[in-house]
Amino acid sequence: MYSSYASKKEIHPADIMVCAISKMIEDNEKVFHGVSSQLPMVAMKLAKELNAKDAVLLNIPGGVDAYGKKLSATSSAGPELWFDSEAIFPLEKVFDLSMRGQLDVAFLSGVQFDKTGNVNASVIGDYNKPKIRLPGGAGSAVLIPTAKKPIIWRAKHDIKTFVEKVDFITTRGNLYKIITPLCIFGYVNGELVLEEVSPLSTIEEVKKNTGFEIKETNVKTMDMPTNEEMRLLNKIDPNGVRYNEF
Repeated sequence: MYSSYASKKEIHPADIMVCAISKMIEDNEKVFHGVSSQLPMVAMKLAKELNAKDAVLLNIPGGVDAYGKKLSATSSAGPELWFDSEAIFPLEKVFDLSMRGQLDVAFLSGVQFDKTGNVNASVIGDYNKPKIRLPGGAGSAVLIPTAKKPIIWRAKHDIKTFVEKVDFITTRGNLYKIITPLCIFGYVNGELVLEEVSPLSTIEEVKKNTGFEIKETNVKTMDMPTNEEMRLLNKIDPNGVRYNEF
């Protein structure tokens, strides 16, 4: 399927997202992903192979630099991330690390985001009588305010996800990037700013699917995965767990 990667039709949005996420990780950084985080999990392993060989990878089961050969198809908290690791660093210590200002990157998500960087992972509708009750803040309420580079990913980008005002503020501010199948937002002076657009999308499509007026700043096109990146992705993730969120 991926014998040639020059054609846009042959690349899945997940591949572009994973490669873009991996480039956000720098060498020697301490990087954490939680549960239901297949895209960041694969991206962290790709970064370890390419641009951040000395990064320290932490995960929700407590593994440090796990080298499990088979990634779980249903979770990013499989036993291979604990048994096949260099050391054990429990989740509560990840929170302590972040609150001490020593966690460089934390991957988190949510269901609603607004232009000022508010994140909703709690309810849709009124808090006391919600249409949908969501999982809640979990680690995001601690890690987004305290990690150096909180990175949010979301496999959906529409006007119900990017809204003028979130229904409930689970956590806010201190975002580094938000990445979706359509684009990458930065966070500048308390507002989301469009920085990059997927090569499979356009600025017009991003605007159409965003429920607030977008600020732009020298918008670039995200890179297509290279042959080497796709080779490593298929080695790291031969079963395609990175596609599960789509």
